[in-house]
Amino acid sequence: MHRHYHHRLLTLLLAAASAIAGAQPAAPEGPSGWAPKQPVSGRHAMIATANPLATDAGFRILAQGGSAVDAAVAAQLVLNLVEPQSSGIGGGAFIIHHQGRTGKLAAYDGRETAPAAATPERFLGKDGKPLTFADAVVGGRSVGVPGTLRVLELAHAKHGRLPWASLFAPAIELAERGFPLSARLHGALGNEKALVRDAAARAYFYQGDGKPHPVGYVLRNPEFAATLRQIAAGGADAFYRGDIARDIVAKVRAHPVNPGDMTEADLAGYQAKERAPVCGPYRAYKVCGMPLPSSGGMTVLQMLGMLERFELSRLEPGSLFAAHLFAEAGALAYADRGRYMADPDFVPPPPGLLDGDYLHARAWLIRPGQALGRAQPGDPQTAPRQRKVAWADDASLEFPSTSHLSIVDRYGNALAMTTTIEDIFGSRQMVRGFLLNNELTDFSFAPSEGGKPVANRVEAGKRPRSSMAPTIVYDRAGRVHAVLGSPGGSAIINYVAKTLVGMLDWKLDPQQAIDLPNMGSRNFGYVELEKDTAAAALEPKLRALGHDVRVISHTSGLQAIARTARGWTGGADPRREGTVRGD
Repeated sequence: MHRHYHHRLLTLLLAAASAIAGAQPAAPEGPSGWAPKQPVSGRHAMIATANPLATDAGFRILAQGGSAVDAAVAAQLVLNLVEPQSSGIGGGAFIIHHQGRTGKLAAYDGRETAPAAATPERFLGKDGKPLTFADAVVGGRSVGVPGTLRVLELAHAKHGRLPWASLFAPAIELAERGFPLSARLHGALGNEKALVRDAAARAYFYQGDGKPHPVGYVLRNPEFAATLRQIAAGGADAFYRGDIARDIVAKVRAHPVNPGDMTEADLAGYQAKERAPVCGPYRAYKVCGMPLPSSGGMTVLQMLGMLERFELSRLEPGSLFAAHLFAEAGALAYADRGRYMADPDFVPPPPGLLDGDYLHARAWLIRPGQALGRAQPGDPQTAPRQRKVAWADDASLEFPSTSHLSIVDRYGNALAMTTTIEDIFGSRQMVRGFLLNNELTDFSFAPSEGGKPVANRVEAGKRPRSSMAPTIVYDRAGRVHAVLGSPGGSAIINYVAKTLVGMLDWKLDPQQAIDLPNMGSRNFGYVELEKDTAAAALEPKLRALGHDVRVISHTSGLQAIARTARGWTGGADPRREGTVRGD
């Protein structure tokens, strides 16, 4: 009966599309800032990152016989230089890794943690009300204990082939030799107001008049090179203990307006964790992603679990009702995310969030020609005797300054890594040549709502919820079929789900799927359509279905690789400066 219902629903959608949609108005293929890109092919190994210099560094390691993890270490360190507004050793990362020799899939959690002194009231003002984001983010209060180096070290110990120290060479060379300041970094610096107030950042990024160095200016960072030399020789311990740790703590605690409370003990005690990935079926594939504390994997799987009830292959990419179904599935999934998802070591999720019957029941709420509006969370509890906690919905902020790496190597290993310092330029605090994160603002500023606790409230040692969604897809034969992910704050989930639908339902290559206009719902009560794309032309049609609509800039940074009959093909997001290399 369920299958019959959804088949009938799709038939109604297709019929309604002819009656409602009419002629589609012309729209530009992409914003003026897009750099059109072609898919890249390779037989043995491939890497896609957000910057050509990072891609080249990782490819150099692959060519030297390195593994996917080896290449990720080298690329991340270069990204710290060339894309410092997005990621670096002062932040955190999530890694999904497939081991070619054994077929084992592992998830490595390098999410930042709250200091031991943190309390749920961290982001409340003297009046007891939540601070504004601007008041919370700049300074030491927002800085979480960084996790990037620990998680890279953990993954390298298990899957590395080349010596740890050798992976630092590309970044050290680049930091000392210098690199041209890119148009993207220059634009970010020009739009930034708070970073220039940090003396170290001002001396590095800006001219004497306080304006950013021009595009093409050669940035040199010998201080970061010296930091990397210490970590290359001493391992991650050289970062988490000793003089680097002392400098980080001093910087965090000395901010004149917004000091933090991190200690050297917080740094020394940080641990990256190996967790069990979350996986679910979609069509003929198995899709696997990052578990909590990233909500990305579970929320993407929830969306796919609902969308699987509809034959999307019969709808055209970018069509009105494809957008309608995608947005409704997103609203329902984000509703569950807001209530139930947080650090599982503090707030275990209720059982049943990925249960097929539960997602099927949620999919029944999607109707043709009628928008849900703001969706309500479901009740996924499958163990009725278990004590329930009445959680409040979380409205925590999450901003899109993040980066993603997708890598496959010649040994059959595959890696998807999403890495971040959270907001653009993080906490706007620079030390030892790198920026510190503002990850703690990913917690809910309000610890409770209406007398109910918020699952994602601040607690000592807790990891803030994320939306990062590094993803690996398997085919029927159990082979890696695709490796992908994106930056984009809480919109990451929609970006990744869109690309998966493009590749798995519409059989697009990675570049074509990435190029699809971004759209969807984050359950804010409206559908978001990417400005200056064909999706924007859907606005009046979606309004006719009852949707409230916002047409906005949606700057994803997708990097995807997919298996072909002859090897691999990869794509990089035209919205950013990323590239792909393969051999």
